[in-house]
Order: sequence, then structure tokens, then C-alpha cells
Amino acid sequence: MIDQRRVASVILAVVALTVGLLSLAPTVFAAEIRFDTPTAQGRLGEPLTFRVAFTAPQKPDRVELLAHLRGRPGDLVREATVEGNRGRFTARVVQEGHVVPNTTLVYRWRVIEGGEQTVSPESQVTVRDERFEWRTLEGRLVRLHWYEGDEDFARRALEIGEDAVAEASALLGVTESEPVDFFIYGEQPAFATAMGPGTRENVGGQAHSDIRTLFGIIEPNEIESDWVEVLVVHELTHLVFNTATENPYHGPPKWLNEGLAVYLAEGYNGNWRSVVEAAAPADELIPLDALTAAFPSPPDQFYLAYGESVSAVDYFIRTHGRDTLVKLITSYARGLTDEAAFKAATGAGADAFNTAWIGDLGAELPEAFGPRPAPTGPLPEGWVPGGQHEPGDDATADPGVPSDGASLGGTDAGATAEPSASADSGRADASPGDGADGDGVLPLVALGGVAIAGLALLLVVISRRGQGEQR
Repeated sequence: MIDQRRVASVILAVVALTVGLLSLAPTVFAAEIRFDTPTAQGRLGEPLTFRVAFTAPQKPDRVELLAHLRGRPGDLVREATVEGNRGRFTARVVQEGHVVPNTTLVYRWRVIEGGEQTVSPESQVTVRDERFEWRTLEGRLVRLHWYEGDEDFARRALEIGEDAVAEASALLGVTESEPVDFFIYGEQPAFATAMGPGTRENVGGQAHSDIRTLFGIIEPNEIESDWVEVLVVHELTHLVFNTATENPYHGPPKWLNEGLAVYLAEGYNGNWRSVVEAAAPADELIPLDALTAAFPSPPDQFYLAYGESVSAVDYFIRTHGRDTLVKLITSYARGLTDEAAFKAATGAGADAFNTAWIGDLGAELPEAFGPRPAPTGPLPEGWVPGGQHEPGDDATADPGVPSDGASLGGTDAGATAEPSASADSGRADASPGDGADGDGVLPLVALGGVAIAGLALLLVVISRRGQGEQR
């Protein structure tokens, strides 16, 4: 006969033991985190500030902000400062540094404790320029934002923009489907403040392909001028060019990007031609391989770099045709090097094209400057130049020593700087513009004869390609 009292006592003992063991198990910290609604402040000219309040049984080991540009996956991480006690805490990240308007950041919070982590739902914040009462006019792809001029001006600019996207897209064989925001400022100081520190007074436009946003200056007295078309077509060409060539490996040379934008917006006109043709006999031409990543800073060389860029594109089309130019440009989407892209399109490399273009201008290749081979260092007894040893010597050549004693360095790609623009504007006080390490800076000289600034440690973007493309 079963002793029910003994069975009951055994069951109670097992239950007590189980409860005791469970009390010794590690706490599942992640399940106990509760986030309030996060907040973020993204006003132009002020630090980006992110905050979130949350409950937790104790202060966590670490709280992080995970953030990325909208449409650009791949979080960058910033550790937050955490304050609070008794289970109630606030995490905060303050990010100094300039961020251009219309930059949208998608962010989450991550709380880490004892190997466990809890991640909040996504939120987003957009940096806005609230100094003006912006009006917006939307087309099929382009959204025009402006505050100077009437609606007729805006409709004209919008129509130019839609046509520019269609022409550049048809030329390069790409389809643009995502909207493009174009902000038009009515004066240079307001534009420069929006673009950030270091923006020069002769820059008339910037393209930021990473956030599909363009910026430009059209002053009230220019609303009816040809500058409107030059600015809008130039910047939108950069955006389509980026769509056609974007890849994670190797970007096209800057001269090709800027040259195409100037060519489609203005052509190789008399102003650009006179600048280049004056430099050729004076042996002042800059080789194209020095204009691959940035343009020189001095205004005269900066302006010359733009002239050379459109001159080289014009020469390419005259020599090889538009179809071959498109083949060259779109080949960069595969991540090809400049040499490989030119060989695939023309059968000859980038250096051969540079030589032919300079020859067509009646000039000679300038002397190359930059790193030189280092002198050969001391060698072991019995070695001869080339790393070979004397017959019978048991020594072998050291594979880590270059046979000719040369250093392993590359050549100087050129000076740092930014891009310029174009011709016949009536901007008597304008001078060649400058740009960022990307495509798209439109100089104010254009008719007168570039993430991202970014988020510093939070968004080393921008960058490229984000980084702003200026003209």
C-alpha cells in the first residue's frame, strides 16, 4: 500500500529543490529590458542628439547606438553615456560635426549585459534646414524645394530636371526610380552654411548621391538666366552617373564624372576651350591621372581641371563615339580599374588615352613628379644587383627585396581640391568652384567667364560617394 503522506513529502522536496536550483540560474537580462519611445534632434547647425529611456533590473554593462543612412545598410556604432538608478535609466549620444540637410538616419539602441543583449525597434531622424519657409513642387522623379522666386520659376527648374534625368538615364542605360530632392538656395551664404565648414564662396552646387539630394544656388536675379539649366542638368547628371557606376570596389576617375556633367550641361564651349588651349602651349596641362581623385586647390588650376575634363570627354567622343564612352562609363559598375576599363572599351589603356588626348592638343606629356625609387641598401657579401648571388654561393636571393632596389610606393595621384563649372553667366565676381571627393561640385564661375560632411565617428560616410559631389 502506497503511503500517500510519504509521496506528498517527496513531491514537496522535489519542488523545493527545483525552485532552489532555478534561483541559482543566471537572469535572462534581455527579457527584462523595456524601451520608451526614442527621441532624436536633427536641426541644421546643432549637434545630433539621440536619447532613449529604458527600464532594467540594474545598470547594464554597455549601451550602444546603431545608426546608418536610410537605404544604406551597415550600422556604425557609438557607445552611449548612461545615467539613472533603481531600474530606470537614460542613454544618450551627442554627435558633433556637420551633417547636410535632408540626411535621414535610421537608428536603434542596443543594451548589453552579461552576454545578453536587447535591441530596440528602429527609429529615424532627418536633418532639416528650418531657416526658410520651403515650398515644394513634385515631378515624376524630382522634388524641387525653393524659397526664392515664384511657381513659374520652380516649374521651369523642375521641367529641366526631369528632362536631364531622362537624357542622362537614356544615355547611360540606367533606370532611376527613387525620388531625387533638389534644394535651391537664394544666396551663397545660406548655401555655404547648409553645406558646412570649408565650402568655398565660388561653389554653386553639390550633389550628394548617397542621400539622393542635390543643392544649388540660384539668386533672384538669375531666375530667368541660363544658369538655371546649367546648374540643374550638371548636378542631376552626377546622380545618374553614380547610379550607373556604383560598386564597392573602384570608382571612376573624377575627370570622367565631371567631364560628362559639364559636357551634357554646356558642351565643350568657347570658355572651356580657351582655358585648355591657353595651357597647352605653355606646358601647363595637368595629366588626367592626376585628376582621378581630386582637383587642385588653386583657382586657376581648379578651373583648368574642369576644362581639361570636358576636353577629354569631347576628344573621347570625337575619337571613339558616344556608344564607346557609355561602354567605358558603365564598365566601372563591375569594379574595373581605370586601365582595365579603358582597355575593355577602346583596346588601349588609360595612359594611352591620356597621351593621345594631350597630343591632340599639340602639347607634350609633362615631366612626372612624385615618389622616386629608394637607393639600394647594403647587400650581403657575394650578392649582385638584382638579388642574384655569385655561382657556387650557397646564399639565395631574398624574395622580399625588390630586384632593382626600388621602393614599393606608388605614384602621386595629384593635389587635393574640388571641382568647377562653366561659361557665360554674367557672374562677374565668380571664380572656378571647388568640390569634394566625389562628383558634382558646380562652381559659381559656370556662367561667368562634394557620407558627408558627415557624422564624424558615427557616420564616416558620407561621404562618397557620399561625400558631397560639388561643382
